Amino acid sequence: MQQSVIFPFEWLVIGVIPAVAILLVVFVIWQHQRQRQSFMQLLREHQQTLTTMKAVQIELDELRGGLIGVGQRVLQLETAWQRSQQDLQMVANEIEQISEHQQKMQLFDPESKLYNRAMKMVQLGAGLEEIMLECELPRAEAELLLNLHRQGK
Repeated sequence: MQQSVIFPFEWLVIGVIPAVAILLVVFVIWQHQRQRQSFMQLLREHQQTLTTMKAVQIELDELRGGLIGVGQRVLQLETAWQRSQQDLQMVANEIEQISEHQQKMQLFDPESKLYNRAMKMVQLGAGLEEIMLECELPRAEAELLLNLHRQGK
């Protein structure tokens, strides 16, 4: 058998190129693993971000709903307050009308005039008989007016 001599170029082709190719394949596989790990990490972070965003969206929706409810309640209270103010004004007007009507009735009520006159006489110190004569009051009513005036002092 004849021995063949391996030239350096052949040695390069037989030994170095396959070794470089193997190193290149190992490097590409390692790089692919690193990129895959980075991609998986980014994917996990993305999922966490989505979960957080959903939770924040739910809280935001709840807050909006609460604010809408509060706003509606404020409107109801404002409406009720306005109605109360109107009712209060109506009551005040009615009281004023009743007071005016009562004053008119007292002006036109002859008995009321007599009692008012009798009270003024009592306040001025008139006696029982004088009050009975001037105001045409029965003795019991004149005595009552005198006793009321004494208790008031």
